[in-house]
Order: sequence, then structure tokens, then C-alpha cells
Amino acid sequence: MGGGRLMVMGCERMAGVREEEFSRYVKEARPGLRRTAFLLSSDWFEADDLVQRALIAIHGRWESLEHRDRITGYARTIMIRMIISDRRSHRWSREALAGVLPEPEPAGDPYVLLSDRLVLMRALTVLGPRQRAAVVLRYWEDRSVEETALVMGSGGSTVRSQTARALSTLRSVLRGE
Repeated sequence: MGGGRLMVMGCERMAGVREEEFSRYVKEARPGLRRTAFLLSSDWFEADDLVQRALIAIHGRWESLEHRDRITGYARTIMIRMIISDRRSHRWSREALAGVLPEPEPAGDPYVLLSDRLVLMRALTVLGPRQRAAVVLRYWEDRSVEETALVMGSGGSTVRSQTARALSTLRSVLRGE
């Protein structure tokens, strides 16, 4: 066999190993990413799309990602930036449905009381994408102000003010429930 043929075979084996590594990562991280995406979007279908888009972005950069232990955080950052960008764009619109929804409500997480979860999910829909991201990162994922600021690409004071406004809004909405 020629040296070129051996090199091609070696590259093919390495590509196969990388694909297996990425597949393993997706199987482990997807459920958690999907839950976070749902908290950000309040829609399971949009959450699935958000996770898929984030994983496609990661797959495109898989070769250059060095800190494999931090990829899930990177994926969350990608999803947060995507949803903020989507909500800003003129393409995005929300329809106001009247009456009963045509499909059943999504199944709840078995580890949390269903009624509390539904009340919280409805309350989160009132928040804007940046406020929702701040609340999810700070309280759902238990991140510090500095970590949240880094993920959101803003300053600590912005995170604190977004969080304070979001909590105030949530308190008033939840008192009404």
C-alpha cells in the first residue's frame, strides 16, 4: 500500500472516533439541554429545535473544542444566544390563542409536583428572553452572577437588574395565581 492510502485510512479511523465521541456526548447531554431549552422557550417543539441547532453548531466546531468537560455550558450559551436572537428578529411572532389549546399540555417532570411546575412555566412566559435567561441560569442552574454574565455576554450589574426585574414580575404574576 502506498503512503497516501495509509494516510487516508488513518484519517477515516480518526473521523470515526470523533463521530463516536460526539454521538456519546449527544446521548448524555441532550436530556438536560432539552429541559433547559424548554425553560427558555416554554414550548417543547421549539426546545427540540433549539437543542438541535445548538448541537449542529457544536458538531461544526467539534474538532476545535478543547475543553470537553465544558461543552454543555457552551451548548447552553449557544441556546441562550439563539433564543434571544430569535426573539429579536422580525420573523418571530407569538399567536394569541383563544379558548382551549388543540393539543394536551406537555407531560411534566416526575420529580416536581405537576401543578407547581405548570404555574411556574406559565409565569416564565411573561418574562422577556433576557430576563428568562437570567432567572434560569441564576436559579435553575444555580450559577453565580459572574457566570451568568459571562454566558449572557453582559455585565454583572445587567444580570442583577434583569434578575431583580424578572423576580418582581414573577412575584406579581404568582400572587395573581
